[in-house]
Amino acid sequence: MEDFPRLFDSRTQSHRLNSSPSRPPPSFLSAATKIKNIVPLLDRVLIQRVKAQQQTASGIYIPEKAQEALNEGVVVAVGKGALTKDGKHIPLQVATGDKVLLPTYGGSIVKIQDEEYHLYRDSELLAKVEN
Repeated sequence: MEDFPRLFDSRTQSHRLNSSPSRPPPSFLSAATKIKNIVPLLDRVLIQRVKAQQQTASGIYIPEKAQEALNEGVVVAVGKGALTKDGKHIPLQVATGDKVLLPTYGGSIVKIQDEEYHLYRDSELLAKVEN
């Protein structure tokens, strides 16, 4: 086991991802950089939900309990697609940047630096919202 570099040394409480001094430690990486490093597998799609409106057009704040839970989101990252029995990829119906309608239940919640994202299969998405 000592032949392999340790990623986390509990004795020194330090992270060692790379011996190169030019690479910043993980705590300095932004959420956007970390999302770029996440590639969903197969037919999975990483989505950031659209947040509910907190204020009306006239400037009145809407209480949290009165805000509607929106089932809309923006595609942040996509996988390569599902595999057929022959091993060929079935292309996804959505791409990065698409606005989609989400089911009320399902998917997996993923937290990246206090931001919440949702991971769904392509077939679970309800619709693509076109401009």
